[in-house]
Amino acid sequence: MSFTENCNRIFGQAIRDYHLTDNVDTPIHNPYDRDSIDYSLYMKCWIDTVQWHLEDIIRNPHIDANEALQLKRRIDRSNQDRTDLVEQIDSFFRSHYGDVKPLPDARLNTESPAWAIDRLSILALKIYHMKEQTERTDASAEHIAKCKAKLDVLLEQQKDLSLAIDQLLEDIAAGRKYMKVYRQMKMYNDPATNPVLYGQK
Repeated sequence: MSFTENCNRIFGQAIRDYHLTDNVDTPIHNPYDRDSIDYSLYMKCWIDTVQWHLEDIIRNPHIDANEALQLKRRIDRSNQDRTDLVEQIDSFFRSHYGDVKPLPDARLNTESPAWAIDRLSILALKIYHMKEQTERTDASAEHIAKCKAKLDVLLEQQKDLSLAIDQLLEDIAAGRKYMKVYRQMKMYNDPATNPVLYGQK
């Protein structure tokens, strides 16, 4: 099994587990060993899945303003958790390939493996929910047809992105490419760099 085959398997599992209750407050029951990469992948997709539904809820045009504000704050925290997990997954790769010596002509990739895996997790969610749309009994035939066409594109995109990630990991393992990870410097979360926050002191 390739790395992305395992990713897609775990992402599908996390999404299905969430939809057993389909409730954003459902406690997470991660089935994997806490020190394993599988644990991080499951957690990553669970966070993405909950946030997907929070984004749906906050778009209700009749939502109470106070509830919307609380949801926005929750989404902000979720984004930070998501970023932290991406960096944790990249740390796994840095350790895993730590003994690989890059070739003299090794090239740098446009993004780290974990940020590509982040996109793969979101793609799994798009596929799940687009498939739901194709199975609706209360929608028009035109809507169903459009969603089926979109689902085909998403499935092709998943296949291509999975292959590209596996190829990137093969190149890193062979020294043809090397990893360089930049930590996300989110200024709006930092009281020392957000002028609205440090201006209140």
